[in-house]
Amino acid sequence: MNFHEESHCQMIGFSFVFVFLMWTGVGAIRFDHLTHYVNSHEEEFVETLRKWVAVESDSSDISKRSDLHKMMDLTAEKLRVIGGSVAMVDVGMQALANGSTIDLPKVVTAQFGNDPNKHTVCIYGHVDVQPAKKEDGWATDPYQLTDINGNLYGRGASDNKAPVLAWIHTVEVYRALNIELPVNVKFLIEGMEETGSDGLDAMIMAQRDTFFTDVDYIIISDCGWLSRRPALTYGTRGNCYFFAEVSGPKKDLHSGVYGGTVVEPMTDLIGIMDKLISPSGEILIPGIREAVAALSDEEWKIYQDIEFDVQRYKEDIGIGELMYNNKVDLLAHRWRHPTVSIHGIEGAFSAPGTKTVIPAKVTAKFSIRQVPNMDPAVVEKQVTDYLNAAFSKRKSPNKLNVTMVIGAKPWLADVNNPLYEAGRAAVKRVFDVEPDMIREGGTIPIAKSFEDVTGKSILMLPIGGFDDGLHSQNEKISRYNYIEGTKLFISFLHEVSQIKKR
Repeated sequence: MNFHEESHCQMIGFSFVFVFLMWTGVGAIRFDHLTHYVNSHEEEFVETLRKWVAVESDSSDISKRSDLHKMMDLTAEKLRVIGGSVAMVDVGMQALANGSTIDLPKVVTAQFGNDPNKHTVCIYGHVDVQPAKKEDGWATDPYQLTDINGNLYGRGASDNKAPVLAWIHTVEVYRALNIELPVNVKFLIEGMEETGSDGLDAMIMAQRDTFFTDVDYIIISDCGWLSRRPALTYGTRGNCYFFAEVSGPKKDLHSGVYGGTVVEPMTDLIGIMDKLISPSGEILIPGIREAVAALSDEEWKIYQDIEFDVQRYKEDIGIGELMYNNKVDLLAHRWRHPTVSIHGIEGAFSAPGTKTVIPAKVTAKFSIRQVPNMDPAVVEKQVTDYLNAAFSKRKSPNKLNVTMVIGAKPWLADVNNPLYEAGRAAVKRVFDVEPDMIREGGTIPIAKSFEDVTGKSILMLPIGGFDDGLHSQNEKISRYNYIEGTKLFISFLHEVSQIKKR
């Protein structure tokens, strides 16, 4: 070997060592620096969440619309402060029941980096919340973040303000340490998710070839773990929500004067509601159960491997018996089988005390959580035809009107997608465990909208705890999930950067 050959071999060796160090030592050091920054700024991150929770951004209450606008402004300002290119997108007006209109909250978008050689990740989240009042049964003021034993209680803490902030903190940490983001990051944050994301579908369609054109992956963190083990979510159920209205007399009647002489709308309504589902939970509407996709061997194995305590599940709910007693059946019926739930009856007397009234008109509100391979339009016809047939058998002089007011489709992802491999690797790095692969029994319609309109791969990467009480009294997120969740997002961006570009 001559001098030049020897030098060339040494250079190759040095290059190999340099690359090896870049992906082991230096990469680990950078990750340690990032996570150390998160740890040292924990109180600052909690304080930001406190300010966000204090804003009563209830999208269902139009009297709180100014608070909702304030929340969107806060979100935009936070993204600007950390260097994002921010836009507030007008998505139009909301039509109210009285015929008037009100401004919808603007959708906040932001962009960090536009390197064409990098993947681009779009983070979706929302900052509106469900209604909450102290008198509903909260132990603390729902709009004052309260730290009790490491849990941060407040409306919207877990759903979805802390996860949105954790993503913003992720970018903030990279930039604060002057470490280049491994991917381009975009944000799309809305303020109407809890009431159906009014205006968002149209906005996504309008920006399909602009904002979304360079997006490779869409990440949603509006979900939670199933147990204490971190999870990746790969499916959600859809939701067909119905009103069944039975009307009779022209006004409410006194039961002592008219009872026994009229066919009461409430009796008719309860009669047909009883035809929807059996005591054992079997849906009685023809065609619903037959449309459900078969359980594959791969999915059966996923359910077997999931960490889930049936006894604890019963205790958390406060009941002694469930419809199913083994883990696989229980999870399958929670995630991948349709359900019928009757939510309430409008027009019925429900206040404390007694009132001897025969309501002139009553409306049952019920929903069917739908799964692959069900179609909302088909479900609407099946339910309408079935209830009309059941009502006609009663030979009642009253009138029935059935309408479907929500028809959200289910969403299901391929767990073998490289995006899910990146998620697994990130969970393994931060928590040193393999994640549970889970589905959600609830509905996140935006996932299907993103998929249908943009054609991009979607991952649901939750950091919320299994016991956070979303939509319930005493909602919370733990400090652990909030802070370690931020580290998870930091790790995830690195893992995504390792996916080979097509």
